[in-house]
Amino acid sequence: MDIFPISLKLQQQPCLVVGGGHIAYRKAVLLAKAGAVISVIAPEVDANLLEIVVQSQGQYVQATFEQQLNLHNSKSLDLRQYRLVIAATDSKFTNQQIFEVCEAENVLVNSVDDPPHCRFMVPAIVDRSPLVISIATNGTSPVLSRQIRTQLEATIPQSMGKLADFSGKWRAVVKGKISNPDERRIFWEDLYASPLKEQVFNDNIAVADQLIEQALQEWKTPKGEVYLVGAGPGDPELLTLKALRLMQQADVVIYDRLVSAPILELCRRDAEKVYVGKARSNHAVPQEGINDLLVKYAQQGKRVCRLKGGDPFIFGRGGEEIQELFASDVSFQVVPGITAASGCSAYAGIPLTHRDYAQSVRFLTGHLKEGSPELPWNELVYEHQTLVLYMGLVGLEKICQKLIEHGQRPNMPVALISKGTTPEQKVVVGTLADIASKVAEHQIQAPTLTIIGEVVELREKFFGSLEPYCKNI
Repeated sequence: MDIFPISLKLQQQPCLVVGGGHIAYRKAVLLAKAGAVISVIAPEVDANLLEIVVQSQGQYVQATFEQQLNLHNSKSLDLRQYRLVIAATDSKFTNQQIFEVCEAENVLVNSVDDPPHCRFMVPAIVDRSPLVISIATNGTSPVLSRQIRTQLEATIPQSMGKLADFSGKWRAVVKGKISNPDERRIFWEDLYASPLKEQVFNDNIAVADQLIEQALQEWKTPKGEVYLVGAGPGDPELLTLKALRLMQQADVVIYDRLVSAPILELCRRDAEKVYVGKARSNHAVPQEGINDLLVKYAQQGKRVCRLKGGDPFIFGRGGEEIQELFASDVSFQVVPGITAASGCSAYAGIPLTHRDYAQSVRFLTGHLKEGSPELPWNELVYEHQTLVLYMGLVGLEKICQKLIEHGQRPNMPVALISKGTTPEQKVVVGTLADIASKVAEHQIQAPTLTIIGEVVELREKFFGSLEPYCKNI
């Protein structure tokens, strides 16, 4: 995060705008909406800007910024009386000078359209007061900020500010009734999902008051629940809507190493995050310990998101976890995710089935047991079938040898997809005879998915030398 977003309370607070033109006027309009007392330094001032200054009970000083510096006959103009300063002159040199003087006095300063000389940014704003949403790009793309603002304006009802006002009116009452902050958050979330919201939107405040009073009277401490959520193979845009909603409302997030950092960022920021590892032969927390954690947190009344890479029920041991939850009488939900086989193959440009190449597909685990893979080899040697191996990188050479020993042709195409669907995706193509030797050569690292079958050849036929979708993430 390059900038730290804050919301300043500027009611009756002195603020300074240096510059008297249209740009200065636009900034002053925003300050006036926030209730600031606005002063302006400029040799000439726009009539509309002067009107804002007068209405805010500020002061207009008819001079250049340099003249004010000289007039005070000191190293710098005393700007510490202002909460913030906006440099909006038509001189880049002057704006830089204003920035330097403010920096020396530790005064917040914004130099319009000059990001290197800004201590704060003025964001694009969606105003549903008292609800205010700001969008900023650290000065890199104000047009993009405005486009996002336009999208939000179209999706957030104008009446949302009424709901914020209503919530503020009842906040102290709810806090007095429900002292636990986690329970209180659940109460408000349930309330906003109820018919009360529409009553407030339609100005039926008396009805809304009755609904919240009834909800408070009927409130009971909620029971804990576990969400087994498939996070997909890595790209956050592959999350389901339900997965995102539950990730946002969970009190505790228990995640493994296959959950990408961008996906973890989408969880509720103040949720407790518990890492449980699950790398090959190196489990930060063994499966039994994970099961115990899920039960423990749920029995404390927490909403627990068990966030898994891919899909919980495809080599994710989700079945073992719900078995423990069921035995402990803990409520749970299962949210499917896009499994690595379908996500990674699609991003690598390899269809798992094709009428002319493969009429079936099998998902297999490549984990070794006592140094050797245990798979039904005779069933796997079939020309028009695609094999997808999860976690098979370490045992790849032995797996290829076994398939060849049981009759599969050595030139059967194979693809390795490392870190699929992420910006670090790497795809290496070979055959059963030579793919194992390419692992070190191309520095292939886990997590890696292995696809064996004629469909691998379609990657080059479809895309040639072009890299499919993932490079555009």
